[in-house]
Amino acid sequence: MPPARLPVLFIVLTVVIDAMGIGLIMPVMPALIAEVDGATIAQAAVWGGVLSTAFAVMQFLFAPLVGALSDRFGRRPVLLTSLLVMAADYVVMALAGSIWLLLAGRLIGGITAATHSTANAYMADISEPHEKAARFGLVGAGFGIGFVLGPVLGGLLAEYGTRAPFWAAGALALANAGLGALVLRETVTDAIRRPFRWSRANPFGAFRSITAFPGLRPILAVYFLYQVASMVYPAIWAYFTTLRFGWTEATIGLSLGIYGLFFGLVQGFGVRPAMARLGYRGTVIFALWVELCALIVTAFVPSGTLLLFLIPIVALGAVGLPALQGAMSQAVADDAQGELQGVLTSANSVAMIIAPLAMTQSFAAFTREGAALYLPGAPFLLAAMLMALCLVLFLRSSVSSER
Repeated sequence: MPPARLPVLFIVLTVVIDAMGIGLIMPVMPALIAEVDGATIAQAAVWGGVLSTAFAVMQFLFAPLVGALSDRFGRRPVLLTSLLVMAADYVVMALAGSIWLLLAGRLIGGITAATHSTANAYMADISEPHEKAARFGLVGAGFGIGFVLGPVLGGLLAEYGTRAPFWAAGALALANAGLGALVLRETVTDAIRRPFRWSRANPFGAFRSITAFPGLRPILAVYFLYQVASMVYPAIWAYFTTLRFGWTEATIGLSLGIYGLFFGLVQGFGVRPAMARLGYRGTVIFALWVELCALIVTAFVPSGTLLLFLIPIVALGAVGLPALQGAMSQAVADDAQGELQGVLTSANSVAMIIAPLAMTQSFAAFTREGAALYLPGAPFLLAAMLMALCLVLFLRSSVSSER
């Protein structure tokens, strides 16, 4: 590979490892929490929600700070330091003997995972204007690959124990840090270096701009509720399938990988035909109906095998989010696109904080010993209610079907 392309490879690998690090541990979390805390599956789900929310909170709080630090001190030290801390964090989690050490590990992991924006900034630094779109596409593809590979690899490694995925993730992060130390050159020069200011490191700044788009408020509400509802799958899947069907870690990982694969295929090849046939409004409405029906069916599905066969159908709903984002982008001026994306990023971060707690608490409430109604699928019904609210709000919105 030409030396000029090695930094591109490093950035893509960094994003892949970030995404894999999240997915690697999903299949083993129920067994790991039960192992360190002696918890039932219901109690493990509650702790799983706390750990996921802790990760999301730290990512939300520290993403602007990490970005501001990279503007001041350079991309190279921020990226390499994050990878080294990430590797150490996985070692701590691999050795953790208490739930509190796992929580500390997730807090640190959320900070190190906040480097996604720095990776994008580095890619922009080293790319010519005509190369940027394609290279940002590589970053997106890297995240998708990591999201598919992570759960599958985590499920397979779980055959060697609940700690094996953490050792693997730590080794990957350390190896990538070594590659970065060899090939990464600094791109922040004195000509573009910015002084560090806390005002630019404020994670709540994007929310203040919501009032600039009063016509978008209903659609922004749909976007936010859609994100909360759709996060029921990563938040509860491992606990639900363990309790409901007795799936092993390998099966859980494989199922998440299949979902990620079909999700990527639909977003990569299904959005354009859907938009050509249905337009913005029709595509979103179609996706919301698919999501609503899929959530209700998942809540009561009688067989794990049937659930696996439903995944390709469930993934059809993935056309909705790009269409919704496109509709919002069409509704604002060209010079407000960046501001809009900041609002959407913040809304997504808050959804990632709220959803794991809401979904795991509802799972625990309906599966714990002595529950008035035993219903493991309760989180999916909660998500279905949110999706139904999305549908009502969107039908009342003024989004057109313009293609």
